[in-house]
Amino acid sequence: MRQKTCVVTGSSKGIGRGIAERFGADGCNVVVNYRSSKSEAEAVVERIEAAGGSAIAVQADVTDQDAVDAMRDRTRETFGPIDVLVNNAGINQDVLFDEMSHEEWDVVLDVHLDGAFHCTQTFYDDLADAESGRLINISSIVGQGGNLGQANYATAKAGIFGFTRTLALELAREGSTSNCVAPGFIATDMVESLPDSIKGKIRDDTPLGRLGTVEEIAEIVAFLASDHSSFITGEVIDANGGKDL
Repeated sequence: MRQKTCVVTGSSKGIGRGIAERFGADGCNVVVNYRSSKSEAEAVVERIEAAGGSAIAVQADVTDQDAVDAMRDRTRETFGPIDVLVNNAGINQDVLFDEMSHEEWDVVLDVHLDGAFHCTQTFYDDLADAESGRLINISSIVGQGGNLGQANYATAKAGIFGFTRTLALELAREGSTSNCVAPGFIATDMVESLPDSIKGKIRDDTPLGRLGTVEEIAEIVAFLASDHSSFITGEVIDANGGKDL
C-alpha cells in the first residue's frame, strides 16, 4: 500500500476517519474529504502525518459535481492520479415512513447514491488505469434487513450493493476491483449517543455480544485496498458480529 493514493469520502470522523488513518499507517497518500467538519479533518491529517503517511484535507460536498471535480483536481495536483476510492460519505434523516417528507427521502439518497455516482465517475479513469485500482463502497446491515424509521437509509444502502457489483463487472475489464463492506452497529459517536437501553438491545441481538469498532472496519477496507485482495471483486463483506445469523 505504501505510496498509493487513496480518497476517502466523509473521513473527518467515524468509520471514514478510521479508514483514512489506517491508510496513513500504511504509508499511503490520503485525501481526507469532509463537507463541513474542517477542524476534525485537519486533525485526521495531523494524525496521518504523525504516523508516517501523507495527507491533505479537501472540502467537497459529494452531492455537488463541481465540488467533486475540484477535489479531483486538488488531488492530482498534490499526489497525482488515485489508486483507491472509498465511498463512505453518508447521512441519516430517520423518521417513520408515513411521516417522511420527500426532502428527507431525497437528501439521504442524494448523499449515498448520487455521492457515490459523482465520486466514482469522476475518479473512474484513475481507477481503471491504476495497476491495481480499488473501488470500495461502505454500505450497512440496514441495507440488507431494513430498520424501523430508516426507509430512506435502507434504500440507499441497498442500492450500494447493486452499484458495487455492476462496477465490479465494468472495472474487471481493466483489471481493477470493486467491493463493498456492510458494517453492523459500530461504536461511532452516532451509535454511542443512543440511549443505553437501545445499545443494550443491540448487544443482546448480536451473537458476539458487543458493538464493532471503527478499527475492525478499517482493517477490512485496508485488506480490500491491498494487493492481497487482487482476486476478490463484486463482494459484499458483512461485518456485523453475526447479527444476521
